[in-house]
Amino acid sequence: MTPRLTFLPEWVEQDLVLISWPNETMDWASRLPQIEACYKQMAESILAYEDLLILAKDPEHVRGLLSDREHKHELFIMEMDCNDTWCRDYAPLSLLLTDEEGNERPLIVDFTFNGWGMKFAADKDNLITRALYLSRAFVPETAYTNALSLVFEGGGIESDGAGTLLSTESVIVEPNRNAGVDDEALRQYLIEILGGERLLTLTNGQIEGDDTDGHIDTLARFLTPTTIAYVSCEDPKDSHYHELERMKKELEALRTKDGTPYKLIPLPLPPALHDEEGLRMPATYANFLFVNGALLVPTYDVETDAVALERLKAAVPDREIVAVPSRALIYQHGSLHCATMQFPRGFINKNKWR
Repeated sequence: MTPRLTFLPEWVEQDLVLISWPNETMDWASRLPQIEACYKQMAESILAYEDLLILAKDPEHVRGLLSDREHKHELFIMEMDCNDTWCRDYAPLSLLLTDEEGNERPLIVDFTFNGWGMKFAADKDNLITRALYLSRAFVPETAYTNALSLVFEGGGIESDGAGTLLSTESVIVEPNRNAGVDDEALRQYLIEILGGERLLTLTNGQIEGDDTDGHIDTLARFLTPTTIAYVSCEDPKDSHYHELERMKKELEALRTKDGTPYKLIPLPLPPALHDEEGLRMPATYANFLFVNGALLVPTYDVETDAVALERLKAAVPDREIVAVPSRALIYQHGSLHCATMQFPRGFINKNKWR
């Protein structure tokens, strides 16, 4: 058989979730007590379902914060300094490599991360994937793909696990990421390096306050290979209404590989939430996180929380739906999925920390 790559979907069984802990050197400095409380709640929500690996500048400080209760699963803390906490965009992507004889081994892909088009410092974050790999955080048989010639982020791509990739035009063609690279060549390279058969892209759906230029994980997410949850605005007076209506029409026009329409699950756009400067923050329920046996859903202490949780429960009835308070996260323009990276079962060398 021909060797093949499979970009594993996020609902497969997982070894653990990775997060990067906020500290006083980051943009979180002025809100550190609030964001550490948020990360503590996030960590405890994850540990209720699976193991957790935390990258931290001060491991003992983090361990102390999380030592006030017993955890159902294992907590690992690794000393590592990061520019920011949004590890979804600088941690490696997880693929399965199947060789000619049908043998499978983990493979991680390392893209360049440049702070979402050189908006923010990223020198430390861009080294994280290599640091994890070289420190033997992955099982010995793990293959490494050097994709550093391409700037790309994990929050900018979705996989159904069966060959279909989903992204946004605004991220793929953004000039400060891959200047001088032909758009079509870039698409083909993404398909090839991620083992895809096709790449579907959306041209609409920008949300105010999202400084990633429109990551797909804030807009539309695979729940199954045939189901997509997406952000829906039902208030014609909201500034997002027309943009998200156009995105909805794009999603309605998409087809699965066998030619059938996707089942679409609308998630309400939360009411406008603003920071101290009056700028709208990018609250979205599409930024959920799959963990073993559950779906962790960001909530913002607004009336639409209950609607989003109910719709997701109906869409994935085999999973527990767990609300994770995430309002503190959106002050720095991300949410739950942006702050996490999952690794599938069989990828992580947990003996490194035991």
